[in-house]
Amino acid sequence: MSNTAAMIASAALAVGVNASGTLSADAQPAKSVVLVHGGFVDGSGWDGVYQILKKDGYDVIIVQNPTTSLADDVAVTRRAIAAAPGKVILVGHSYGGVVVSEAGTDPKVTAVVYIAAFAPDAGESVSSLIANPPPGAPVPPILPPVDGFLMLDKEKFAASFAADVRPSLASFMADSQVPWGVAALEGKVTAPAWKAKPSWYLVAKDDKMIPPPAQRQMASRAHARTVEVPGSHAVFVSDPAAVANLIKQAAADVGKK
Repeated sequence: MSNTAAMIASAALAVGVNASGTLSADAQPAKSVVLVHGGFVDGSGWDGVYQILKKDGYDVIIVQNPTTSLADDVAVTRRAIAAAPGKVILVGHSYGGVVVSEAGTDPKVTAVVYIAAFAPDAGESVSSLIANPPPGAPVPPILPPVDGFLMLDKEKFAASFAADVRPSLASFMADSQVPWGVAALEGKVTAPAWKAKPSWYLVAKDDKMIPPPAQRQMASRAHARTVEVPGSHAVFVSDPAAVANLIKQAAADVGKK
């Protein structure tokens, strides 16, 4: 190799370009996205976000949490991360934020995105975060546990969870609820991913499940790059474009590093 060629190769490697002229693996933008749902719902709610991301060339995996315990949900999510090609943008909605906080320390995860989600610190759980709601905060219509699982009152589901979702779909979501294990709510995060990975947060300004002030506080604590949009707790269903845009922004930003 001539001295000139050697210098060009050295410079290319310095900026993450290999000898063939393509970006090296370390410099490739993250093109894999793993979506993690929260309590009372399943992964089908991500359909709108999924369709946008797939159209834009992302590889997308949707986790189907059993929502029986945090450990079980983290295990399922880690398997999805392992199956994803290359770097991963890990996204969690609601309780899914607890799952991604615990699972997001995986070396393949390059960023964590919270969508109207819990972003707990070490030793915190959903139970501890909702233990002392501020005066005047809306109270989610959670029914008493049955056999260790929780459900939302179907008659109040739309108003509290999905006020901006079309009525027929909100009704379907209410009738197709996934029982949420009390043990999952009590699962404590050990080492939150947001302390080690860059994070993004979407605040749903009309949320009646996790009060927007609480969302802002958690986002600020996590030093997350934050956007706010009008929307209910089901903003990932009602406004998939806003959610997908934040995910794509996270992917683009970490790809620059």
